[in-house]
Amino acid sequence: MSDEADADNPSTARRMSAWMILGVVAAALLVCCCSAAVGLLLSWSAGLFHAQT
Repeated sequence: MSDEADADNPSTARRMSAWMILGVVAAALLVCCCSAAVGLLLSWSAGLFHAQT
């Protein structure tokens, strides 16, 4: 099979676009979770979570 035959097959194109969407969603979730973790770490190190006595 050649690349041209794969490009002409609509089910292959749909499958590739589905994997691309899943990859983008996974990358967005990873960035979101990492930024939240960094924010929590900075807040913790700044003493925002320590009890005020």
